[in-house]
Amino acid sequence: MRIGVLSDVHANLPALEAVLDDLPDVDAIVNAGDVVGYNPWPGECLAAIRERAIASVGGNHDRAVASESNFRFNSMAAAGVRHAREKLNDDQIDWLAGLPDERSCFDDRVRIVHGHPDDPDRYTYPEDFSPSLLGDADVLVLGHTHVQHAERYPEGIVLNPGSIGQPRDRDPRAAYAILDLEEMDVECHRVEYDVERVIEAVDAAGLPEKIGERLRTGR
Repeated sequence: MRIGVLSDVHANLPALEAVLDDLPDVDAIVNAGDVVGYNPWPGECLAAIRERAIASVGGNHDRAVASESNFRFNSMAAAGVRHAREKLNDDQIDWLAGLPDERSCFDDRVRIVHGHPDDPDRYTYPEDFSPSLLGDADVLVLGHTHVQHAERYPEGIVLNPGSIGQPRDRDPRAAYAILDLEEMDVECHRVEYDVERVIEAVDAAGLPEKIGERLRTGR
């Protein structure tokens, strides 16, 4: 079974469209959270995830929009949350509110969280990866850091597919991964998209300029 693995779309429609167009044939797609936040297209990105019945967990931005809480967000993140609340309808907000903190899929072989198995808001960077994170699963999928990385251990795989909508690993291309459960292998992918379109839309929406500008350098 081949699985497309997405995370941290962050309302960036051009990046999401580029990833979905680039995605090879897979048997299923999963998402490690944060469909909304930062960028100007929360409704369109949420619709694209729902239309494809992509199994998703809630990220901190998803929960902030659904709960009307800004957590400890900086000004850019808080602006994205406010924008999403203004743009999403009640049904879309309810969908975000219903997202679980974790999912176990594919006969419980794959566990999906946003930040860390013990804390959905904890950043788990590549240097924090270890087989102890796996628990009883063969594969742990997580997001939140916006840093693409996969580690293979005798016990299984820990995978962050990277961020589609706001990469922070100094590669501005949208990130995703393909997980092969039969071979227990991971392919990490990057794809170009129209960053300038996002920058223009950020400005038109009245969002902080840096939200768009940082996409040019993947930081």
